[in-house]
Amino acid sequence: MIRMNKQTLSRSCIAIGICMLMGSAWAQEAAPKAAAPTAAVQGSAAAGQKIAQSGTPQGAAACATCHGAKGEGMAGFPALAGQHAGYLARQLQHLADGSRQAPVMAPMAKALSAQDRADVAAYYASLPLPIQPVRGPLPKGKDDDGAWLVERGRWADGIPACAQCHGPGGVGVGADFPAIGHLTADYMQSQVAAWNKGQREAGPLGLMGKVAQKLTPADIQAVAAYYARLHGASPSTSTAATASAPAKP
Repeated sequence: MIRMNKQTLSRSCIAIGICMLMGSAWAQEAAPKAAAPTAAVQGSAAAGQKIAQSGTPQGAAACATCHGAKGEGMAGFPALAGQHAGYLARQLQHLADGSRQAPVMAPMAKALSAQDRADVAAYYASLPLPIQPVRGPLPKGKDDDGAWLVERGRWADGIPACAQCHGPGGVGVGADFPAIGHLTADYMQSQVAAWNKGQREAGPLGLMGKVAQKLTPADIQAVAAYYARLHGASPSTSTAATASAPAKP
């Protein structure tokens, strides 16, 4: 029989409780928005593909110009393929209404109608995510800070394991917790900076805003490097964005 000490059991219960609370709170926050007309828009992947490849007459550029022909990302621009449609649509909405600030993406998002945003989100969600839901062994020592943060968290600072919310291998969980396992350290750092400056919405219970305040640049470098090893990629060749491209979905 596997025996768990009180400290391990307590942390496991706390982690489960955090995710349950986040899901409940996010549902409550999203409830008023569900009544809005845009919440019921159903996206068409076929229509979204046309926008991704050719842009729109209203001035939105082709997404593929910066994010790659198949949403694989390019230098300075993150990969979009395989992200949850709900997450992508919400980020586009936030970019359009200014609750997520990004000089490059904001004009593009504003040029998209609610239907356009739903279509683009549906298209990219239909593409395969380039990483797999793999989990590394639980680290026994803190000689690998990245593995420790991703698989165990740093509870002394109130930081849950990345895997607790973003899934094994950072593949994402639902519409609230995006895939992060293929992001570069530079892009992660740019988003942490955005949360710390109040330039983007911090998610369920404001969790990422709180976590961002506690992550150091060294932490972020370690997490990105660990994910790169876990997926057999080099951090320098990841398709995610760098800090030079501010706050894109």
